[in-house]
Amino acid sequence: MENWKDGVDFAITVCDADGIITEMNAKAAAAFAKFGGAGLVGKSLLDCHAEKSRTMIKKMLTGNISNTYTIEKNGVKKLIHQAPWLKDGKPAGLVEISLGLPSVMPHHVRKP
Repeated sequence: MENWKDGVDFAITVCDADGIITEMNAKAAAAFAKFGGAGLVGKSLLDCHAEKSRTMIKKMLTGNISNTYTIEKNGVKKLIHQAPWLKDGKPAGLVEISLGLPSVMPHHVRKP
């Protein structure tokens, strides 16, 4: 099977239960190029963040909670979604997805 993760137009970063980065797709490596890009694989996610973020990462790793927010940088809006991936029902690491958002985005409410 082809490496589908490098064929999507959003960044995917994965870490293990200790916060060690285990995978990055090409978009994530490009997004974090000035910090080491793909060379961050094998390094601690905790070392890449300020204390407030480290605290949230630790909560997600131990409490099975997710964290979703939007940011804007250099005029580009992004949605960030961070969530634990589970093994035997317990957090075994985190997945972060970062995708660019259009400046105007439709919102649809679906009927149940």
